This record gives sequence, C-alpha cells and structure tokens, in this order.
Amino acid sequence: MVTVTTAAADRLSCAKKVHGTGMCHVPVTGGRRIVRRAAIVEPSDAGPSPKDSGNGVPRMAGLPPKALGQNNIIAKPTDLVAPSGAATMVPMDGNEGAARIAYALSNVSFIYPITPSTPMGELADQWAADGKKNAFGNIMSVTEMESETGAAGGIHGALSAGSLATTFTCSQGLLLMIPNMYKIAGELSPCVIHVTARAIAKHALSIFGDHQDVMAVRQTGWGMLCSHSVQEAHDLALAAHLATLRSSVPFVHFFDGFRTSHEINKVSVISDETVKAVIQQPFYQAAIAHHAHRGLNPTHPHQRGTAQGPDVYFQNMEAANPFYDATPGHVLDALAEVTAITGRPYGLFDYVGHPEADRVIVIMGSGSQIAEEGVHHLNAIGQKVGVVKVRLFRPWSAEHLLAAIPTTAHKLCVLDRTKESGAQGDPLFQDVIASIAEHEEMTGATGPRTVVIGGRYGMGSKEFTPAMVVAAFDNLNAPKPKRRFTVGIVDDVTNSHLPVGPTVHTLPVGTQQCMFWGMGSDGTVGANKEAIKIIADATDLYAQAYFAYDAHKSGGVTVSHLRFGPQPIGASYCIEQADYMAVAMQSYMHKFDTLAKLRPGGTLVLNTVHTSVEALDAFLPARVKRQLAQLQPAFYVIDARAVADSVGLGKFVNMVMQTVFFSLSNVLPIEKAIGLLKKSIVKAYTRKGPAVVEKNTKVVDLALESLVKITVPAEWASAEIPTMAPNPDGTWRDERLSFIENVARPMLAMEGDALPVSVFSPQGFTPPGTAAFERRAIAATIPIWKSENCTQCNICSFVCPHAAIRPFLAMPGEVANAPEAYTMLAAKGPGLGDYKYRMQVAPYDCTGCQLCVSACPDNALVAQPIDDVLSIEDQHWSFSKSLPVRTGLMDTMSVKGSQLAMPYLEFSGACEGCGETPYVKLLTQLFGERLVIANATGCSSIWGGSAPSNPYTTNEDGWGPAWANSLFEDNAQYGLGIAMGIVQRRATLRRNVGETLALGDAVPMSAALRDTLSSWHTEWQNVAPVAPLAKAAMKLLAEEGPASTHPALKNLHAQSDMFVKPSIWIIGGDGWAYDIGFGGLDHVISTGEDVNILVLDTEMYSNTGGQKSKSTPLGAVAKFAAGGKSRPKKDLGAVAMGYGDVYVASCNLEANYGQVVRALVEAEKYPGASLTVCYSTCVMQGIDGGMCNAIRDAKEATASGYWPLYRYNPLVHEDGTHHRFQLDSKKVKYGTLEHFLHGENRFSLLERKDPDTAARLHRDLELLNEERYNRYKHLTENDVAHPNHPMSALEDLDAMHRADTEIGPGGGDKPGRPSHFT
Repeated sequence: MVTVTTAAADRLSCAKKVHGTGMCHVPVTGGRRIVRRAAIVEPSDAGPSPKDSGNGVPRMAGLPPKALGQNNIIAKPTDLVAPSGAATMVPMDGNEGAARIAYALSNVSFIYPITPSTPMGELADQWAADGKKNAFGNIMSVTEMESETGAAGGIHGALSAGSLATTFTCSQGLLLMIPNMYKIAGELSPCVIHVTARAIAKHALSIFGDHQDVMAVRQTGWGMLCSHSVQEAHDLALAAHLATLRSSVPFVHFFDGFRTSHEINKVSVISDETVKAVIQQPFYQAAIAHHAHRGLNPTHPHQRGTAQGPDVYFQNMEAANPFYDATPGHVLDALAEVTAITGRPYGLFDYVGHPEADRVIVIMGSGSQIAEEGVHHLNAIGQKVGVVKVRLFRPWSAEHLLAAIPTTAHKLCVLDRTKESGAQGDPLFQDVIASIAEHEEMTGATGPRTVVIGGRYGMGSKEFTPAMVVAAFDNLNAPKPKRRFTVGIVDDVTNSHLPVGPTVHTLPVGTQQCMFWGMGSDGTVGANKEAIKIIADATDLYAQAYFAYDAHKSGGVTVSHLRFGPQPIGASYCIEQADYMAVAMQSYMHKFDTLAKLRPGGTLVLNTVHTSVEALDAFLPARVKRQLAQLQPAFYVIDARAVADSVGLGKFVNMVMQTVFFSLSNVLPIEKAIGLLKKSIVKAYTRKGPAVVEKNTKVVDLALESLVKITVPAEWASAEIPTMAPNPDGTWRDERLSFIENVARPMLAMEGDALPVSVFSPQGFTPPGTAAFERRAIAATIPIWKSENCTQCNICSFVCPHAAIRPFLAMPGEVANAPEAYTMLAAKGPGLGDYKYRMQVAPYDCTGCQLCVSACPDNALVAQPIDDVLSIEDQHWSFSKSLPVRTGLMDTMSVKGSQLAMPYLEFSGACEGCGETPYVKLLTQLFGERLVIANATGCSSIWGGSAPSNPYTTNEDGWGPAWANSLFEDNAQYGLGIAMGIVQRRATLRRNVGETLALGDAVPMSAALRDTLSSWHTEWQNVAPVAPLAKAAMKLLAEEGPASTHPALKNLHAQSDMFVKPSIWIIGGDGWAYDIGFGGLDHVISTGEDVNILVLDTEMYSNTGGQKSKSTPLGAVAKFAAGGKSRPKKDLGAVAMGYGDVYVASCNLEANYGQVVRALVEAEKYPGASLTVCYSTCVMQGIDGGMCNAIRDAKEATASGYWPLYRYNPLVHEDGTHHRFQLDSKKVKYGTLEHFLHGENRFSLLERKDPDTAARLHRDLELLNEERYNRYKHLTENDVAHPNHPMSALEDLDAMHRADTEIGPGGGDKPGRPSHFT
C-alpha cells in the first residue's frame, strides 16, 4: 500500500509493476486518513478528545454524547479479515455480483422493476423465496412496491425503524427516489442503493448505460462509489455496505448499466462465510446496534422530520459536515478490508500507467478498463501516459485525486459519460478542474498551469474502444487541443468530435472471440449465457460474455459476444474481430454486413435451408460471396430449424447451434461438452416443464448429423454486385423519405453507429409509417389464403397482432394488371355490390404466429414455409396495397366492417402473437385519422415507438394517429394535459370563428367558407357532422387564408388543424395502470374530463421480464412472486365504477370479437372519462403450445369465469329492465378454471414446485372468481355503483360552467355529464 502524501516521491511510487514496461498500478490508500476541512485523526488507543462524543464521533456543539445519535467512528480501526482459503471463481454478471452482497448485508428490501437493475431484485426475491439466510441469519424481507417512489419511501421507513435496508434501481427510477434520498441523507441513515447507471429519457427513451442518472443525484448528500467491472461490482458492493456503517452516510453503489450489469465474467467470489465474519466484528456489530437503537421506538422515543424555520435550518444542515469530511477515510478503511479479504487493491483514485506520465486521462466506470488498455498500448510504443480511475465520486476528495496524478503530468483529459446541457463542463470534469485550480492557487505553483480538458463518450451505451482512448490522448498532445469534445460519434453540427484511428488490438494473447447472430426469443442469448458458464466452470480459462439487442420485443436482432482465454478479460467493448461466428438467421446475410467482423481464416456457421454449394450460390448475395472468397473461413452450414422441428422445438434452434459451437471450437472435448450442455438444459428449462427439457436434450444428440462443411468456390471472388435503387417506393412523402434514407436505412442495417449528428431531429421526432420499410421476413411459415373455403368473416385480420393479413376490395376493372395467380371472390355483404374480395398476407411483415390460422372458423388459411411462397406473395401484397382504400362501404363499428377500414398501426415490433396490439390496431381502425395517443412506457411504447420504426401510419391525406410517450409513472396526467391543451385550443378557435363571422362582410371570404365556418361553429363538438366540416374548412382556408388581407382569416388559417375533434386515448399496461400510475389514473378519471383510458392487461410487468403487478392473479408465479402470488388481483374496473360517472368496460378480444368493438365505440362516444381494461395474452404467461394457442387460452379465460366481460355505461337510464352494468359473459362453465390454469406455465409451474400450495391458491382463486361473478350478476339487477351523496346541485353548476366557457365535452351527441343519480 502507498501512504497518501503530497510528496512527489510518494505519488510516483508503485504498488506493483505491470507488463514489464515500467508502468505502475497505484491504489491510492494509506494508513492515515485524509479528512477535508478537518484534522487528520490518527489511529489511537487514547481516550476521546474534548470534541469527541465519547464513542469516537465528532460531537455537535452543545449536545451530549447520546444526542448526536450517530455511529461515525473514526478513531479505531477494525481488525482486517484475512482471505479464507483459495478463491472460488464463478461466472456471473455485475447484477448478481452486487446482489449477493446486498442480500447478505441487508434485512429489508423494497423493490420495483426497471431495466437493467431488475435482476438484482429478482435474485433477492428468489433467494428469499428459497429461504436463503443472510449474514445475520435472517431471510431478507423483500417487498415489491408500486413505484420507485414507493420503494424509496419503504427503505426510508425501514431505516427509520432501525433496520438495514437496500434497493436496486436506475434511470427514471433513481430520479423518483430523489426526495427520499435527501431525507435519508439528512438523517444520516446508513444505507446502500445499488444502481445500474443508465441513460435518462430526454428526447427519447434509452434503456442503455451511461451516468446521467447517478449524476442527477450527486447533490442529494449520498456517498457515491463506482465499480468499473463485474469483479468490482461484487467487491465494492461490500465496500459500500461497510463504508455506510462506518460513516452513517448513505451510499449509491453504481456500475454501468448493461456493459457491467449484464456482462458475464469469471469472478472471484467473496464467500458468505467471509462476509459474515467481517460483519460480526465488534466494530460493525456496534454500528448496527447503534443504528437499531436510533430507530423509532416508543420505549425510547424521539422525533424526526420536523419543520424548521430560517433561524436554525441553515446551521442544522452544516452540523453534518464532520461526517462527510470523515467519509473518505471510512471508505479507505472499507476498501482496505476488501483488499485484505480478496488480495485485490482498491483506492479512492487508482492510477495505472507510466510513473512519469506527461498525459493522464481521468475516468470513471467501465470505460476505465478500456482506457487502461489504451494506456498499455501507448506506453508499449514509447509514450508516457496514464489513467486515473475514479471510484469515490462523493464525497469528493481532492487530496486523493492529487495524490494519484504523477507530478510529471501537466495535461489532463477528463472523460464524462454524461451530458449536462448548458453547463461549463460535465460533472467529473468540473470537479477535477476545480481541484487542480484550487491546488495550484493554494500551493502558489509557478510555471505553466496544468491543462485540463473535458470529453464526453459512451452515451446510451455507445461503444467506447481503445482506439478512442488513443484519440483522446492524441488530442491532449495537440498544440491546440479541443477543450470540450465528444468521441465515438461524428458531430458535423458543432464539430465537437475527435477523429478516431484504426482498431487497436489490446486483448491478452490467446483470447478467443466468438460472435453469435440470433433472433430475439429464439433462445440464442440464453444458450450463450449457459455456454460461457460451462466454459468458465469446466476449464481454467477466463470467460466474458456480453449481449447486444435491438429494440424489438421479439424477432429482433441479438448479437452475443463471447471471449475466453488464459488471462483475465476486461475488454468492455464489443468484439471487433471474431475467430468464430454463427448466424442463426439466413436472412441476415442479405440484411446486415454480418461478416464485417469475422477474422480472415476464422470459422463461420450459417443456419440455412440452403445446404449445398449450388443452393448457396443462388441464395447468397454477391457481396457476401465476395467476402467469403476474401476471408476464406472454415465455412459450415446446417438446417437447424429442420433439426429443431424434428423434436418439436420449432424456431428454438439455440441448442442445435450451441452443440455445433462446442464441436467446432474445441474449447472442451465434445463428449464432455455435450454432457455439460445437457446438465445446463435441465437447470435452465426445468421451470418450463419436463417436455421442454426432453426436447432440448434430444436435439443436442441430433445436431451434428446435419452439419455440412462448404468449400468456398473460387469464382465467388468475382461475383457481380448489382446496383441498388437509391430510393424506396415513390409514394413516401418527402419528410418520410429523407428520414428513411438518412436515418432508418442505416439503423435497420445495424450501421447506426456511423450516422452523423446532422441527420437527426434535435427534438427526437420520428415521421409516421416508417415500420413499413423494415420488411423483416422473420417468419418460418406464413398463412396462405384458400379462397374456396373463405366466408369473408375477416376474423383472421381482426386478431392479427401486426396487421400483416388484411382484406382488400376491388372493382373488376382494377385487377386487370394483377399478378397471374392473383385471385379474388365476389364480395359478400350489404353495400359491397360488384366488389371483389381477397385476403392477403404481407409475407415480409408477418411474424409467423399463426393466430390467424387458429382463429379462422372455415379452414381458409394454411401455413406454408416462407421460402416456398415469399416471392409470389410479396407480389400479391404489393398489388393489393396499390388498390384504393375503401371507406364508407360497411359499418366500421362491426367486426367485419372494422377490418375493411385502414389499420393505422402496422408491422410493429411486438412479439409474435402479441395480445396487446390487436386492441390498439382496432382502435386505429375505428378512430385512426383523428386519434391522439398518450402512451405509458412499457411494452406498448417499445413495440409502438422504437426508433427508427414507427408503426403508426397515415392515410393518403397525411392524417393518422399522433403518438407520444412521456414517462412510465405520469401517463394519465400527461394524457389529461394533452386533452386540456387541445380543448383550450379548440375553444379558442371556436371563439375566433365566432368573432370572425360576427364581423360580417368586413372579412372577405367565399360563401362556401362562411357557411362551413357557421356550421362548424354550431357542431364543433359533434364528431359525425364535424368531420366533413373540418376537412372542408381546412381546404377552403388553405385556398383563401394566405391571400386574405384580413388578419382574422389569416388567424383562422394558422389554427386550422384544430377544426378536427380529436379522439384522445391514454394507453398503457397493467404495471402502469394498477401500480406506478394508478394514483394519476384515479385522479384523471375523477376529473370527469373527456379522455379515454385503455389498459392492456397482461397481468405482469411483461416489458421488464414478467414481474408481478397488482394485476397479477392469486396463485400465479411471477418474478417478485417466486412462490406464487398470495394476494388477489385488484379489481380496477370496480374502483372506477365507484365514481358512478365513469364508463368502464372489461374486454377479451379473442373471446368475444363484437363486445370489444361495442365497448371501444361506447367508450369513445361517452362524454366523460372512460376506462377499458383488456385481457392481453402474452408470451410471458407461458401458454401451453405457444402463442398460436392464445385464442384458445383467451376463450377459456372468459368461459371459466377467470376474465369476465362487462360494460358499465352511466348514460343508461335505470329502470326495471335496463341497467348501467351489462354483463356480457353471461355463462360461466364452473369447474373449468383448473383446465385453464393447467394451460399456462405461470400457474402450472407452482403445481410442479409446490402442489399443496398450488391447490390451495387455485381453489381460493376459483372461489374469488365465483364471488366476483355473483357480485357482477347482482349489478345487472341492482345498480349499486354510485357515490355516497347526491350530485344534482353540482351537476347544475357544472352545466352552467360549461355553458359559460364552452370548454369540455358538450355538444349534440356528446352532451355534458349525464344525470347519473336517479
């Protein structure tokens, strides 16, 4: 260890030499503690000084020892715990590393899911459910809360009770904790929050890693300790828990989201016994006891959280200064204990590099490992550079920073992984430059001042590589360096970026690199996680795995990056040159430059149906053939889908590809590898049932039989690459075309990293309809229409989640130029006359879920392999799309008629078979051209709003849904704000129209315009008449407004987009509606304003991996409910009906097609708040046989009484035969619930795991369902959902208010609130 002093000799001393280059690695720690703004306290056995409280704690003036109430011992060191035996090396990710320590050293946890921190809470919940005991001999109490606000309030309460509490969060979740974080820090309560540092939703949401969230809490008074690797996430988690007990200052322990949280690496584990030994030392036991004694207790009461005035608030705040001044010393001691246990040295600031470096980078987080690689590279070629790795960010210790920097370094570059818009510099830069400037001023430094510049990197998990580190050092050495720069992007707007040179190879010798291209939900990522664990456990090799995803819910692109080798691997960046590459989707060879990162002479495995040279020659694009000829890889092909199909696994080809990997990589003897692979299958898939385990085990035995080696033909080197058309179809509007060409096309080709700043909208806006350009072609089979069986019911289109199969109508003369095999039937139905009818699939956009095949009552659809029909069906689809859109032929408020209307939601990124999208698609068909959507963060915002693919599209007039997402928690309020803003703007327009008409001939306009404005002024709130009037007014004003000489007409023209009466919908999932957003939802419906709420209820947090919500039913197994949910589901509809004047409906689209249409129409027409709760099947429910059976599952849900259908309409006048509550599922098949529960893994899993508990909970669920059904049936006879007091007087006042302001629902078909109470 190196004692911290200001002497240059000490600053340059090295704790160890590395790489034989004269470089040093200095953990800046010491036997003495540096305390800012306080005297250094040396370890001593002497009694307390006059200013000590008697227990070694700095005493606040005027208070007796016990009044201080803190345990901040700085005078007595602990006995360091020596390492116990050989270290156990275990493959794990950063989340698990931190969670192990958090569980061991906490008794209480309040959790809430948010990516990428959720796995820590899941692990804690699972361990608690398994009865795992922590270091105190307790099973942690784990409680899922309704939001991060609730979780923060929960830990604050637990701390106030004297318990040890923790939680796990990031991003917006951490921001929601800020108010309680101030309170916890203000009360000096020891606590640790583990944070997977993540981007903040600004111009767009990003779930990926940077430091924006943690920098947003640096002012709260929490200590902030940063881990730079998976190993450190484990080690420093312990340091954080020890430091908070030492100092009484709460800590945020953070590490980079995804890059560290989800990277799997071989970690030296601190055993539970060691942790227990550390915490049982008298020092920590005294600290824990003291914290417990501070807890709220009537046997020794005190008061906290008082209100203070300006006379004392300031002073009381400053009283905590000694605790923060002493904290760096406590952290040093905690780190020293970790070092004693592990042998791994850690300091507040660690220096790595040349002992006489002239240039130094200062950095924090996983980027420090990359900076270290860059430093090694540059020093090896004769330069003198180094890196300071920041671990303790708060409290900031300038002394320790200065001690870490060689005195020879006069040029510093500070790299921040955050952006503080409008600031002089980003946070780490500001701290460093302030420290340097103050030091040089105080020491009277002569000569040139230290140059300190700042750069920004890695935002939203943007790649950061050793080549970028070299670029930063080169800039620092320039005569005029960029003093504020970005690296890793091309900023052609403000020219902030640094040029980056060629790839720098810095990996340890012998490291093997493997890339696996997969499709989301095909099992590739899961299989690679198991593979890297097998390698790490079964060999002496070090191993690392990282997984990159696109934004689709499933069916998107995944790329797994695996490294293994004889030396530790710290490369926190994706593979740049793979020795082994597997491609699980043959279509990727056309869509992406998959081979760009394959090493020449490496190994390539392609999953394809084209398993001969001749077939490959016809299939592969010329670009790929040339690459293969140039790279000359060992090239293998396998029809993995056929192998998987042979055992009933379908698209899950992961175990086939993994078996091939172990066979070709030779990392293990194949016999041993297969045995370990089969063991991993049992471990990974037991939850899914024995049949799944058996199928995966069997497919391993069959895989290698189908592997074929291909010799690359020499003539492929001269394959002719065709010229591509520069633009897509000419029907795209200019704005959309520009976006597609400049943004979407490169992003969809996975080349978005190279896009410059100038191509983006500063606001992050995306034009409509861009998803249609994606054409993913991910289905293995697609439905083909058998016209001879079709009855034209349109049910297949109705249930399609992706609008990928649709009916088309044409007049006979319009099909003269149709493709040869394009057939149509005479259309059936009133008003269809001479029209011809066809049902057509979009082959490139179908996901192959086969819901349409299952739903068809006439056997008019048959699934066929996509390769057999892709070309002809694409021609048919293109021709069908060229036909005119038919509107007004049939009533769109019917099942069949709704499907003849244009869907304004098409080809979303939802999972195949998604149960959410059909509701929203139907909504767009009913109200699409005037639809405004406020969408909560969750599944529906990800499949509906992931750049660059916007599935919400427009009609030929450019009209369509206007969609926006704010946050997860505030969606109801956000939607209400949109509604009130539109109401106000429309009311202003109506007033201006009235004023303009009152001016008469003084405002010149055509008679047609005057008549239109007059009619609109009368009908402005009535949807049916106002629609044509709005279009007419907009058209006439566009013609007359710009040329008018009167400002009134110009003003109306400027406001013309407000003539339309929008249909405003607030959409989100059950996690939002039942939990985090429930308070807002409840308040919004209480206002009675004319907004519509659509809840897509999957009964779990499906977007974050299947955690329980208050919608999760009794007995269901979910994450955060590993032992089965023991509480019943909240009846959200009953809560809303309690107001009496809210329209409420419960729907199940796949169980009753007509009922959901009626409910949505009635909800939209209702002149007040409406709530429609929709049963949404989801892959996370584990439906037996897959999502193709979702319709069967949904029907059973309603038939068994599990999901009742009803509509509550306050407009209905109660009498003896009419009731506001209409029960639409009138018949329940009692005794069928158990069959329904057996068909979903979320219920059957508990039966396999704990049959007795399952039987009890399932019986209780059946009793609850029966009781609810009887209660609902009673409502059809007696309306009991009403407020507790008469409202007639308030209704009279409300009517007067509306008449005066002309703001609100109102109008002919939307009168003011009805009289509900008779």
